[in-house]
Amino acid sequence: QVHLVESGGGSVQAGGSLTLSCAVSGFTHSNYCMGWFRQTPGKEREGVAAIDSDGSTNYTDSVKGRFTISRDNAKHTLYLQMNSLKPEDTAMYYCAAEGTLFLVAVDFGYWGRGTQVTVSS
Repeated sequence: QVHLVESGGGSVQAGGSLTLSCAVSGFTHSNYCMGWFRQTPGKEREGVAAIDSDGSTNYTDSVKGRFTISRDNAKHTLYLQMNSLKPEDTAMYYCAAEGTLFLVAVDFGYWGRGTQVTVSS
């Protein structure tokens, strides 16, 4: 009954910005960690950013200083603000819930279907 639905993906020029959203439904509380992962063909799913219920965050090194993860529990929505985008950020981005700040994909119990982000140079 838990559903995660991503939105906000699209195409952008290098150096541009994009904001992803993840609408969450089915939870009866907000005491869970959420995260964003990304994957390109032939590559392992990579943890991008995570945020715990108390607001603590963790980012993979390649996006530190450029991406910001946040959540609005009242709106049941997770966000990923992406700035200074690079071509290597191109990937399918997935929203995930019920994991940890360590950004290990198998630790997350719920996943969205993904939204494509394409950054051109």
